[in-house]
Amino acid sequence: MTTLHLLSAGAAQGLVQSVLAAFEREEACTVQCRFGAVGAMKEAMLAGAPCDLMILTQALVRSLAADGHLLGASEAPLGQVLTGIAVQAGRTHPDIHDEAALRRALLAADSLYFPDPERATAGIHFAGVLRRLGIADTLAARCRNFPNGATSMRELALARSERALGCTQASEILATPGVELVGALPDGFGLATLYCAALRSGTPQPGLATRLLQRLTGEESRGLRQQCGFLAI
Repeated sequence: MTTLHLLSAGAAQGLVQSVLAAFEREEACTVQCRFGAVGAMKEAMLAGAPCDLMILTQALVRSLAADGHLLGASEAPLGQVLTGIAVQAGRTHPDIHDEAALRRALLAADSLYFPDPERATAGIHFAGVLRRLGIADTLAARCRNFPNGATSMRELALARSERALGCTQASEILATPGVELVGALPDGFGLATLYCAALRSGTPQPGLATRLLQRLTGEESRGLRQQCGFLAI
C-alpha cells in the first residue's frame, strides 16, 4: 500500500483528521501525519523527515519554496486562523473584548496554557501580547508552555484549576475536547494567520500528494474548513 507523508502545522490537525479516513479509503493509501509548531515542522523537514506535502504559514511555505524545498507553484491556501482564548468546557467565559478586559482576564487566571513561545506561531504572538500588556513578568510563574497548541489545549482540559486560561490558534481550540473557544484576541492584539499547503520538491508521490492538497483546499471542503476554524480569504 502506498504511503504518503504529511508534515503540518498543528492548526490544521483537526481539518486533516476530518478528511483522512475517506481519503485513505478512496485512494487505497496510508497517510502518515506529523503535527506540531511550524518551526518544528520546518526543522523536521530540513533534517530529512519523510515529507510529500506540507502545511505551514504562507510566509514559511514561500520561504521554503524560494530555497527549493517546496514547489511554489503547488501552493494553495486553507484559510486564515485567528488566535483565540480558551477555557475548560463549562467554565465561565471571561470578557476579553478590549485591551483592558483582556488584561483583567489574564491577571485573574492562575495558570496560562499556550504553545512554545519561540517556535509556535500562537505562542510567539501570545508571549508578545503579555509583554505589550505589561504583565509578562507578573504572570511568568503561571505560564504553562508545551511544544504545540494541541498539547497545550489537552493539558488545559486536564487542569485542576478553576481559573485556567489558554491561548492558541482557534482551530486547535475547536478541535480539542474539553475546552471551549471564548473568542479571538481583541482588536490591536489579534493575529490572523494564513495557512497554505504545498508539495515537497522531488516527492515520489506528486499525484497522490496533489489530490490530498486539493481535498484539503478545494471548494468541496470549504464548509468543513470553516467549521474547523479557517476563515475564507
